[in-house]
Amino acid sequence: MTAGGPDTDTDTGTGTGTGSDRAAPAAAPAVAPRSGPAAPGRWTPARTATALLLPGLVALLLTYAMPLVWVARMAFNEPLPGGAIRQTLTLGTFTDVLGDAHYWRVIWRTVELGTLVTVFTLLLSYPLALFLARTTSRWRGLLVALAVTPLLISSVARTFGWMAILGSQGVVNKTLMSVGLIDTPLQLANNMTGVVIASTEIYMPFAILVMISGFGRLDPELERAAASLGAGRLAVLRRVVLPLTLPGVLTAGLLVFVLSLSGYVTPRLIGGGRVFVLATEIYDEAITALNWPVAAVLSMLLLVLFGLVVVVYTRLQRLVERRVLGEGGTAS
Repeated sequence: MTAGGPDTDTDTGTGTGTGSDRAAPAAAPAVAPRSGPAAPGRWTPARTATALLLPGLVALLLTYAMPLVWVARMAFNEPLPGGAIRQTLTLGTFTDVLGDAHYWRVIWRTVELGTLVTVFTLLLSYPLALFLARTTSRWRGLLVALAVTPLLISSVARTFGWMAILGSQGVVNKTLMSVGLIDTPLQLANNMTGVVIASTEIYMPFAILVMISGFGRLDPELERAAASLGAGRLAVLRRVVLPLTLPGVLTAGLLVFVLSLSGYVTPRLIGGGRVFVLATEIYDEAITALNWPVAAVLSMLLLVLFGLVVVVYTRLQRLVERRVLGEGGTAS
């Protein structure tokens, strides 16, 4: 150090000064303390969600899961003469049912009934649902209520009404005979025709409700835009309206198909004991023949059929989203 000169050991920002002259290091950023486990008596969002879901889960366990397990277990038992049941684990009942041509005809008739009812229900419900979804009338609420009013009447009562309408001395036959169109009554009841007609009317309110809720993508501006570009009404319907409403139609078709597969009252009453479907066959095996293992096997087959229907619906829904509506969900 020279007299009167600056201290060469003083920190200049690049040199190394003494420990007391060095600049203090930058302070580390503050880190929020981790929250510890919740207090024993504290209600967290997870606990609240669990408490809200618990009653529903218990109800599903008692009313769905446990009976389903019981039916599945019953399917592996062995039926004995006189309605007795041997507790065992065997596939003999499955092989007997699957090897019987009668049960295959019942399964085919069930699928046939579900397909016909679904097709006719969608064809008749689609125009009504499309009108109710697009109308801007102040009476829209009343019209929707009128469309679903049949749900307020029991399906049993409506089925009896269709028996009076479709019978040999019913309204349809008497009207046709009075105007001279037919000489003998048409066979509209006690066969598949009557079951399809009655089931179609019974399930139409369900289809209309599902379609109305599924037509959310339908925007009138898109229709007006297509018309302004020179598209006719049929072209707008085919290229705009149908693709945008197809997801709702598929959902309604799934609901109607599942309901028609499991329907019992209408096939039993309108069919007059001549239309055999899985629901009526399960009832006959369990109540009339007291053959609970066979009834359980048929119930499991019906459940498998439901699963296949859901798989097909899921594939079709994905196909619609990708190819018809596009990846982004807009009309292609």
